Amino acid sequence: MILSIGKFRILLAMALATMALATIGLTAGVRSSRAEGAWADTRIAEPFVCRADFSLTQADQLLEELAQLQVDLTRRLGIRPAREPIELYLFANEAAYRRFLKEQLPEVPYRRALYVKDGGPGRVFAYRSRQFEADVRHECTHALLHAVLPVVPLWLDEGLAKYFEVAPGRRAFDNPYLGGLRWSLYFGKVPSLSRLEKLGEINSMGHAEYRDAWAWVHFLLHGSPEARQELVGFLADIQARTPPDLMSQRLARRIPDLSKRFHAHFRHWKR
Repeated sequence: MILSIGKFRILLAMALATMALATIGLTAGVRSSRAEGAWADTRIAEPFVCRADFSLTQADQLLEELAQLQVDLTRRLGIRPAREPIELYLFANEAAYRRFLKEQLPEVPYRRALYVKDGGPGRVFAYRSRQFEADVRHECTHALLHAVLPVVPLWLDEGLAKYFEVAPGRRAFDNPYLGGLRWSLYFGKVPSLSRLEKLGEINSMGHAEYRDAWAWVHFLLHGSPEARQELVGFLADIQARTPPDLMSQRLARRIPDLSKRFHAHFRHWKR
């Protein structure tokens, strides 16, 4: 789906209408998809209300990271902190996770971890797979963004989630995508931001698209002061309900030698 500026404006207007309806639903307070007694443990790491079918003493560090995640997003992106609670449901194994989703969200396509927002507080679901902590950080990034922004372009939504899914001390320097991106850049292949902006469905995102979205987010956060300013300004416009120009257009105006700067950023980036 080609997301022109006109279509982006329509999408933003629709999202604002949906957001108004969602706000009405918040007056009911935090919902729980099970009776409270059915959960083995419950913790609060604001704005997250976490329920698990196992003891959360095994996830103390992860919960601390989630509380810090909101601080990191606010500081790095200039967005407001989430004011609404975000519900986090964690499961000890895939079988329990599948049973729960089949009972509670039968219409939602299965994924190893999920973020759902359907008229009330956002909800994140995950089970303890090998990618458990990255999955939780990834989906919780989505939840925090959508708690304060009426709409986020798909490439930016997934690129930010991929950036912040990595443990805090490794985000900037040790993302699994970095090696493959540098190999691609060695052959002069700078990923097209305008192509990413045309993607409107999650099924259109493959490995290369996730890598390229992460790469542009990394450049926006670390590539140059001008790039960082454009990211903050872009999100500020969305937060203010002002439809922004596409990021590719903003960057082209601000950084005329954009491809060269992007290439140089990753060629010289190191710990």
